[in-house]
Amino acid sequence: MSDLRVPIKSAAKMMQMMAAYYMGAKMAEGGPKKIAWVTSGAPVELLYAADVIAIYPENHAALCGAQKMAVRLCEAAEERGFSRDLCSYARTDFGSIFTKGGPMGGLPKPDFLLCCNNICGTVTKWYQNLQRIFNVPLLFLDAPFVHGEATPEAIEYVRVQLADILKSVGGLVGKPVSDQDLHQTLVLAARAVELWGQILDLLAHRPSPMTSFDTFIHLAPIVCLRGTQQCIDYYEELLAEMQQRVRDGIAAVPGEKYRLGWDNLPIWFKMGGLSRKFSEHKACLVSATYASSWAHMVDPNAAGDLLREMARSYLTIYINCGLEERVRTLQDAVTKFGLDGFVLHSDRSCKAYSLGQYELARTLTQELNIPALIIEADMNDARVYAEEQVHARIDAFIETLANRRK
Repeated sequence: MSDLRVPIKSAAKMMQMMAAYYMGAKMAEGGPKKIAWVTSGAPVELLYAADVIAIYPENHAALCGAQKMAVRLCEAAEERGFSRDLCSYARTDFGSIFTKGGPMGGLPKPDFLLCCNNICGTVTKWYQNLQRIFNVPLLFLDAPFVHGEATPEAIEYVRVQLADILKSVGGLVGKPVSDQDLHQTLVLAARAVELWGQILDLLAHRPSPMTSFDTFIHLAPIVCLRGTQQCIDYYEELLAEMQQRVRDGIAAVPGEKYRLGWDNLPIWFKMGGLSRKFSEHKACLVSATYASSWAHMVDPNAAGDLLREMARSYLTIYINCGLEERVRTLQDAVTKFGLDGFVLHSDRSCKAYSLGQYELARTLTQELNIPALIIEADMNDARVYAEEQVHARIDAFIETLANRRK
C-alpha cells in the first residue's frame, strides 16, 4: 500500500535544530558555560534563566530508541550489573555513558544535575548513580503525589525547594538569578507552551492535519528548549503549517475513518511501523496524554509568587496525579477530539505511567462506552516487543470499532 501522506515540511527544520542543540552542547563541554543534566519533569526555566545548557538524558534515550540503538546500549548497562527490570531509558543512558554510544557519540559531561521525581521514583536512584559517576552536585526537587487538588501545604513545600534550587543554581554559575531573568524565561516558556497547545488542538479538526505519532516527534523542542526564543520560532512555523493544512483539507491519514487516543509513552523503535499499521485501517491517533503533558503552562503573570505558580504547575502534571484525574483527562479527550477508541500502551519500563491502566481501560469501556486496547510493550527495549501479537490485537480492535458502526 502506497503512502499518500503529505510530509510535514517543518520536520526538517526541527531535526536540524535538535542536531544543533546536541552538537552545541557537546562543543560547550569544558567551557565557561555550565551544563546540567535534567529530568523531563523538572523546572528547566530555572536553568535557562541562569544561562545554563540543559540536557535531557530521557530525550537522548528516546532518540537512541527511535534510531534502533537502544538495545545495544541497554545490554552494555546490563553487562555492568544494571537489572533488565530497570527503566530502559535509564539503561540506555548508562550504556551510552559506558560506551560513549548514541547518535552524537554520547552526551557532554554535566557540571551538575537537576532531578525532579514528579514523573517517577526511578529518576531518584538514576540521578544518584549519575552523581557518583560524574562526581558533580545533584539538586533534587521532591514533588508529593497529588490526589485531587494540590494542597496549599504541598505547593508551599515545593515552592521552598524551588527557592533553594534557584539559589544553588546561582551559586554554581557564579551569579544570582534575577527575578527579571526568571520572569522573562517564564514568559518565553509560556508562549511556547501556548503554541504547542494550539498545535495539539488542531488535531480535533476532521480530518486531522497530523497524527499523535507526529506530535511525539515534534515535542522535542518543547521538552528541551522550553524557555528559549528558538522554541517559540519553531512552533510558530509549525502552527502556521498545520493551520494551512487544515485550510487545504490535507489529512494526516487519507480517508480518515477512526479517531483514536493514546496513553503512555511512544514505542520509539516501532513508531513508523505502528503509524503505518493504524493508517492501513484509516485510523488516526489524534490525542496523546504524553504529548499534552507539555501543554501544561506556568503563568508568568499570575498574581503572587512566581515560584509558587511554578510549584503548582509542576506538581499537577498528568503522571503525578491520581486515577480520578487521569480518568477526567481521558474523558475530556474523548469529547474534545471525538474519539472512537483509546489505545493504552502498558509500558514495561514506565511503572508510574502504566500503573492503573487496566482500571483506566475498564472505566473507558464500562462507564464511558469507549473501546480500549491495551498494548504491552516497552518504549525503548525492542526485546520485549511481539509484533505479530500487537498487530493481531490492533486488527481485532479496529474490527470492534467497525462493528459498532453497523
